Amino acid sequence: MNVAIVTVGNELLAGDIENTNATWLARELTERGVKVARVITIPDEETTIAETVGEWSMSFDAVVVTGGLGGTPDDLTMPGVAAGLDRELAVDPVAAADVEATIDRILERKPDIEFDLKVEWYASMPAGATPIPNPEGLAPGCVAENVYVLPGIPEEMRAVFDNVADDFGGTVATTTFYTPEPEGAMAEPLATVATEFGVRVGSYPNRNGARTRVKLTATDAAVLDEASSWLVENAGVELTETDGKKTDG
Repeated sequence: MNVAIVTVGNELLAGDIENTNATWLARELTERGVKVARVITIPDEETTIAETVGEWSMSFDAVVVTGGLGGTPDDLTMPGVAAGLDRELAVDPVAAADVEATIDRILERKPDIEFDLKVEWYASMPAGATPIPNPEGLAPGCVAENVYVLPGIPEEMRAVFDNVADDFGGTVATTTFYTPEPEGAMAEPLATVATEFGVRVGSYPNRNGARTRVKLTATDAAVLDEASSWLVENAGVELTETDGKKTDG
């Protein structure tokens, strides 16, 4: 399963807020065996959102979009997704009932709120989409075709994703090793293991130079085991597996 991640927000592009959503989603999807094929951050522009979603929904098995869902002028994620899928933006009745109940609970706790909380601000989504409940906030997410729309607030995004997490799965398997040697010490064996076994190889030196992380990725667990064993025997350096087992090649 190939998945693309789209994070929407001017504040992300400006560096005002760290993009933890992209990292969290990439890790969650990868751990489920999904191949994360693309990650992009785009501005709060309806046209840009529409173009990206329209193109990527045809190129990948699924697209996960996070961004502002609500009633402020920069909350353009839902309209952009609707336009990208050539659908009208409409108030979903199931989402509306959920939003109304949430607003009632908010007003019970804070009866002195002096601004309106309009249901249509939060319950509008591409026509025909399936709402995804948001237990941490007002705006539900939704699924439209193969596009999953999640809130931008990290706590809400994670809670909404949990409701659809089982939709994502695959056969990607990984093995990670660490070595105290510099990245270049394993250049030749890493090139060989990639060529001979057809696995993806990632080599990531630690910023302080203390150790190098090596990650092997494959779609076949048996092939990954063979490649890992070969690397342990032929690396020529000490390797430590993620389970703490040390080996000397």
